Amino acid sequence: MNHMGCERTAEVRDRILALTKSKGNEGISDKALQSLVPEIPNGDRAKAINDLLSSGKVQLFQSSQGGDAEEKIVFSIIQESGNKGTWIRDIRLKSNLIQTTLNKVLKSLETKKLIKAIKSVNATKKKVYMLYDLDPDVSVTGGAWYSNQDFETEFVEILNQQCFRYLYTKLEKSKDCPSGPVAGKHASCASSDDLLKYISELGISKISLKLNDIEMILDTLIYDGKNRKRCEKIRNQDSK
Repeated sequence: MNHMGCERTAEVRDRILALTKSKGNEGISDKALQSLVPEIPNGDRAKAINDLLSSGKVQLFQSSQGGDAEEKIVFSIIQESGNKGTWIRDIRLKSNLIQTTLNKVLKSLETKKLIKAIKSVNATKKKVYMLYDLDPDVSVTGGAWYSNQDFETEFVEILNQQCFRYLYTKLEKSKDCPSGPVAGKHASCASSDDLLKYISELGISKISLKLNDIEMILDTLIYDGKNRKRCEKIRNQDSK
């Protein structure tokens, strides 16, 4: 998020906190907030409320209808799960809510953009719930190698081939190194950053790959006997 975006988020958060405090113990509903600050988009308002809930500066409280107390319990359970999320079965066991009531509470929290449901690669027919603004852990999404919970075999194979081709080309060029075998050996090596830059420039990936993704590909080449890993110690320039 850029500097202006951070300032905007903080401003919205401060306004909502001030309005909440002005109501004292009576509290304020989301509907009332919406009417008091109509110029703030629903998404920005939801994010600000979520931030305030996460930091403990505001709380969901029980209204005369009693529904908000159940939402508070469910929200707290989901919040504790972090970016790995939690299954609906675990929420039901921890909250002691019957399934029909829990479904209504989850739907309400989703509508308010306080939580979201994510399909997990570990069980494609099940969903995990987490706070709306969190990025799911790779153990949930499968990372770069999964699309719609399906393993991208062809994509991984293409990356394997391109990484191997890059390394093999460097190896062949190093054989003609005029500076001797030591320099040639050094010239045959490539860092993970080199490979990441090369793959990014090829434009063969629809998503932005990370260094860890490339290192996973390099590990598969090592397991296949097509690559070797080399560690180098970096000496301090001031050391003698």
